[in-house]
Amino acid sequence: MKVLHVAPGHSAAGSLRQALRAAGNSDGVLLCPDDFSCGPVASLSPSARAEWWGSMLEMPEAEAEFAAFWRGLDAWEGKLVLWFGRRSSMELACLHAVAERLDGRSFFVVDVTGLQYPISRRDGTQVMSEPASAVSMVVPGALQALLGTERELDPGERAELRANWRVLVQENSPVRVVGDAGLVSATEDHFDQMLLNKATTIWRKMARMVGGALVSDKVYGQVGDLMLLVRAVALVEQGRLLAKGNPWEMRACEVRLPDASPTG
Repeated sequence: MKVLHVAPGHSAAGSLRQALRAAGNSDGVLLCPDDFSCGPVASLSPSARAEWWGSMLEMPEAEAEFAAFWRGLDAWEGKLVLWFGRRSSMELACLHAVAERLDGRSFFVVDVTGLQYPISRRDGTQVMSEPASAVSMVVPGALQALLGTERELDPGERAELRANWRVLVQENSPVRVVGDAGLVSATEDHFDQMLLNKATTIWRKMARMVGGALVSDKVYGQVGDLMLLVRAVALVEQGRLLAKGNPWEMRACEVRLPDASPTG
């Protein structure tokens, strides 16, 4: 029986497609292009979600991509396997949202949380990877080894996911983060201090600050670079960061903290 694999995000989808090709497997991959850990979720309609993302970033294809995902999910009648890491806010939010959309329909999951696999160094030696928090962290070869290991969620698990998601929808917070208690609502400025901790009094590329914040949590994958860019721009607008250049162009723009004389 042909299987449709749901991948939370572009990176995860690309790695899964490579894993399937390497295995000679013709199963399909359905990309979930939205990050349900960010922004209002009272409505997950493609237009509402695209409007929210579009208020901050140029994403002209977003509505069409979001709509294609829901159409593909609704239309599939065969076996459905969703890949996720429970320490990733984006991937855990995807699991919750899909469980709600399927509304009792059976589906399977592959949880990559904590997965470690050999990595070859340039000198030919091998080390074990860091424990994975997300599918997007796992190389295609390690994903290939997980093909066929999916398990079916029982009705109680699916009901719990839907109940948890409905609480988050009712709260409709700007952000959702993951911790030991699972997925919880958070405030819009939740990641601001994470960014400020990576800024200095010396002018540095904004991309360096965002990248540092992105990997600062060694256990949980809390946020993607797009949302961090949005918050970095907000910090510039608030005067909590100074910027040289267009802050929306994080690879060209430089930033520093404002509480000392500029250097450089």
